[in-house]
Amino acid sequence: MSRGFSTIGVGHPRIDAIEKVTGKARYAADFSLPGMLYGKIKRSPHAHARVLSIDAEKALALEGVKAVLTPWDVPRVLHTGAPAPRLGSLRADQLVLTDVARFVGDGVAAVAATTEEIAEAALDLIEVQYEILPAVFTVEEARRPGAPLIHGTEGNLVMPPIIVQAGDVEAGFAEADLVLEATYHTGRPSHCYMEPNACLCYFDESGTLTIWASTQCAFMVRGILSEVLGLPLHKVRVVVKHMGGGFGAKQDLYQHEFVCALLARRTGRPVKMVYSRKEVFMATKTRHPVSITLKQGVKRDGTITARQALYVSNTGGYASHGPGITAVGTIDMTSLYRCNENWRLEGRSVYTNAPIAGAFRGYGAVQSFFALDVQMDELAEMVGMNPLDFRLKNAVGEGDPSPSGHRLRADALAACLRRGAEEVRWHERWQPPEVKTGRVRWGLGIGTEMHSSGAYPDIKEQSNAILKMNEDGTVQLLTGAADLGTGAHTVLAQIAAEELGMPLANIRVVSGDTDMVPFDIGAYASRTTYVAGSAVQRAAAELRQRLLALAGEKLGCEATTLEIRDGEIRRQGQVLLSVAELVRGEGGRPAVALMAQATYEAKVAYSFAAHFAEVEVDTETGMVRVTKVVAVHEIGKAINPLGVEGQIEGGIQQGIGHSLTEDLVLDPETGAPLNAGFVDYKMPLAPDMPEIRVIILEEAPDPDSPFGAKGVGEDPIMAIGPAIANAVYNATGVRFRELPITPDKLLARLREQGETDTA
Repeated sequence: MSRGFSTIGVGHPRIDAIEKVTGKARYAADFSLPGMLYGKIKRSPHAHARVLSIDAEKALALEGVKAVLTPWDVPRVLHTGAPAPRLGSLRADQLVLTDVARFVGDGVAAVAATTEEIAEAALDLIEVQYEILPAVFTVEEARRPGAPLIHGTEGNLVMPPIIVQAGDVEAGFAEADLVLEATYHTGRPSHCYMEPNACLCYFDESGTLTIWASTQCAFMVRGILSEVLGLPLHKVRVVVKHMGGGFGAKQDLYQHEFVCALLARRTGRPVKMVYSRKEVFMATKTRHPVSITLKQGVKRDGTITARQALYVSNTGGYASHGPGITAVGTIDMTSLYRCNENWRLEGRSVYTNAPIAGAFRGYGAVQSFFALDVQMDELAEMVGMNPLDFRLKNAVGEGDPSPSGHRLRADALAACLRRGAEEVRWHERWQPPEVKTGRVRWGLGIGTEMHSSGAYPDIKEQSNAILKMNEDGTVQLLTGAADLGTGAHTVLAQIAAEELGMPLANIRVVSGDTDMVPFDIGAYASRTTYVAGSAVQRAAAELRQRLLALAGEKLGCEATTLEIRDGEIRRQGQVLLSVAELVRGEGGRPAVALMAQATYEAKVAYSFAAHFAEVEVDTETGMVRVTKVVAVHEIGKAINPLGVEGQIEGGIQQGIGHSLTEDLVLDPETGAPLNAGFVDYKMPLAPDMPEIRVIILEEAPDPDSPFGAKGVGEDPIMAIGPAIANAVYNATGVRFRELPITPDKLLARLREQGETDTA
C-alpha cells in the first residue's frame, strides 16, 4: 500500500543533542582505565634529516617513565596511513616511527609515563643525532633537476602522471574564436576540527587490542592496525563514540594510534595519547596546495570548444591521499561545464618536505572548481556575455558525461543557477566592475559545483545495516557508519523509522564498536546518507514485511492489505493493533525473534549547487566582507532539512575561511609552520558570518537512494570559494586566481592597477 512521508522531510533535532549540550557525551580523550599511562611522541625539528642515533638512557632514568620506543623498536612495515583507498593508487611509504624525517614534526621516538607532564619532560631527555639533509617545500623546488629525492622517485613524483583525454583537443582549440590560458593556485588550509586526535589502547588477557579512537573509518583502522601490528582482525576492536569533527583528516591513521598500541603492548598497561593543538596543525593533515594551469577555447557565441589542464598537487612528506586527490581533481575538470567533450587533462602529485596533505572536505574538487568557475567569469567577459547567461549556456545537464563515466539524469545545475539568480535578482542588480567607485564597493559573484554521493567507481562502496525488533515494539539499528558531528545517525534513524512506519523515538542507533556492528567502509565522500542510508532502508523494508506477515497471520487476513503507520498495524486507515502488541508474547517475552539485515553496494548519484555571494570590499584597508550568500542545492530529497541547512551553513563558513584568511604558513627556510595554533591561524567566527539563505531543490531524486536523497556534506565548500573570488572582481576589477584573498594581496593588486585610497 502507498505510504506518505511522516518522518523524513521534517527537521528533527539530532538524536545525540541532549548528550552533547549537557556535556555528557564522551569523546576519545574522555576515556580512561585504571593504571593508565600517557604517551607522547618526539618530533623532528628538521624538515629533512636522517636519524643517526637515539640515546634514551636519561629519559628511561626519569621516575615515572615506563617505556621508550625508537624506529628500531617498532614493526618496520610500510603503510599508507590512509585507510580509505582511492583509485587503488595509494603508496605505502610511512613507518610507525621514522629514521628519516621528511617534514618538521615527523615522529622519531615515543615515550610512556605515569603522567603527561613526566612524558613531556622525558621527550626533552631523549637525545637524537641527525644528519640534516637538503629540503624542498614547494613543487617548483622539488621538480628542479638535482633536487633532493624525498622517497627516491624520479622528479619527486608520487606516481606516474594521470592523463584523462577525450575528443580532439587541438581541433577544439582551432575551432575557437578566443583562447584563454591561466594558472590558479589554492592554499594550505588546516582542518581545524575542535576535537584533537586522541586514542586509548589496551591489550586484555587474551591479547586482544581495544582502541578507543576518534576516526571516521573504524573498520579501516581495524584493518590497517591488524596489518602493521601483525594481529588477526578478531584481535583488534575499535570503539568510536562521539566525534568532534574530522572533515576528512580522520579517515587516516597517524603515528599516535600505532605508537599507543605498541606502548600498551610493551608496558602491559593501558596508554592514552592526545595531540596538542600544535601537533594537530603540524603532524596531521592539511588540504593539498594545488596549482592548475587551465586553457579553454570559446566561440564568440559562448560555446566552449576545448579544455586542457595541468593539475599539480603538493602532497608533502608522504603520499597519503595525494594520488587520490590528484586523480579526482583531474577527472572532475571534465565536469561542471561542457566543452564538446574535447579535453586533455594531466594530474601530478609531488613530494615535498612540507607537512602531509590529505583528504579534506571537497576531495580534490575544491581546487578544480575554483579554477573552472573563476575562468568561466573570465571567458564570459572575453565574449561579452553576462556571467550567469554564459554559465547557463554551458552548464552540464541531462545526458552529459559525469566524472564517474555515467550520464547525468537531469538539468539540475541549470535549475540551481536559475533559482539563485531569481533570489538575488541577478539581472536587476548585477553590474560590471568598471562602474564601481568609492572606497567601499559592492560585488556579486557566482560559484557552482557538482559532487558524487560516495566514491564509486574509484572505491567499491558498501554499507551494511542490521535491525532488531524488541519485545516492546522498539527497534535497535546497528550500523558501522560514523557520525563525525554531521547528524548522520539522526538521518539513518529517520530512514529506518519512515520505512518501518514507526515513530522516530522508537529507533535507537547502536554504532561505534567493530565487535558489535556490521562492516562499513567509513564516513567520507558524502556517502553516509546515500550508501549507509540505502542499507538501512533495505533492512527496514525487510523487517516491515516480516511484521506485516506476522500481523496477517495473527489477524487472519492478507498481509498485503495491511500497513504500518505510527507504530500501529492498520487496514484502510483503521487501527487493528500496535506493533508492540504484535511482537509481545506471554510474560513479557518476545512473541518471535525479528531481525533483518541488508548490504548495499552503491553506484553513483550527483548533487549540484550554485552559490551567489555578495561582498563589500574596503579599498583603503583591503578587507573583504561577505555580506550575504544565497546557496541553492539540488540534493534529490532532504531527509532532515534542519541538518541539511546546518551542513550548508557550516560548509559556507569553512569556505569563507579558506577564501579569505586560512592558510598554514611555512617558514621558507626551515619548513616549520608559523601559525600552528588558533591564536595565529585565523578562521571566521560567528560575528564574521554573512546572512545565508539556503534553498533546497528536490528536482532530481535518485531512484537507487533512500527516498531519492543524495549527499550534501562536501558540496557547499566547493561552490563558495569561486563565488567570493568572482564577487571581489565584480566589486573592484581585481581578478584573483589564487586563494586566500588577503588584504595585503588585494591592496598590492589595487596599486598595480593604479588605485590606492579611493575614499
